[in-house]
Amino acid sequence: MRYLSIDIEATGLKENDFMIEFAMIPFCTENFSVEDHLAKTFYIKCPSFEELKPNLDPWVITHNESLIKKAHQQGISMDQFRDEIETYLMSKEVKEYFRNDKKEKIILFGKSMSAIDLPFLNRDLGWEFMRKHFHHRNLDLSSTANTLIDLHFLPEECSSGSQLMKHLGMGDVKHTALQDARNTALMYLKILKMFQKKNT
Repeated sequence: MRYLSIDIEATGLKENDFMIEFAMIPFCTENFSVEDHLAKTFYIKCPSFEELKPNLDPWVITHNESLIKKAHQQGISMDQFRDEIETYLMSKEVKEYFRNDKKEKIILFGKSMSAIDLPFLNRDLGWEFMRKHFHHRNLDLSSTANTLIDLHFLPEECSSGSQLMKHLGMGDVKHTALQDARNTALMYLKILKMFQKKNT
C-alpha cells in the first residue's frame, strides 16, 4: 500500500496551541521506498515566542524556542498553508504516485495520529477539507507498536516513540517535522521487514 506520512510540530498539545511546522512524505510498502522527491515541509505563522512563553510547557520552552521564532518570522498563514496542501495533493505527480485514477482518497500515516495530528489538522484545515482529500481510515505507528507489544513481538518500552526508534537502531527522535515524518515511515517499513524475515 501507499501512504502519506505526516508529522506536525506545535507550541504544545493543549486545545488552543498552535501548529507551527508540518511535513509530509509518501512511502510505499510494496517496494519499501520513501519518496524524498515528493517530501514537503511548511512553517506556519504563530504569535511571537515572547507572547506565547507564559503559557508554554517547560519542555517546549527548552526545545522549541528557535522553531517557534522561525514559524513566527517565516511562517505562512493558515489560509496559504491550506492552499499549498491542496495544490500538492492535486498535482499530477502526487496523483500518479497514489494511483489516484479512481479518485480514491489518500491514507494518512503518522506516529500519534489520533492524539495529535488529526485533532490539529481537523481544527485548522477544517473537517470538509480533510474529508475531501483524505480517507477516513488512517494508520498510526503508536497503535501498531502497542499491538506488537501485546503480541510480545516488541518489548513494552517500545510504546514510547523514542524507545521504538532506539530499539530499531535508528537513534533519537529529531523533533523536526520532516525528519520525524520520514523516520516514522522508515520505522514502519523496518517492522514489516522484521515480520517478513520471521516468516521465511
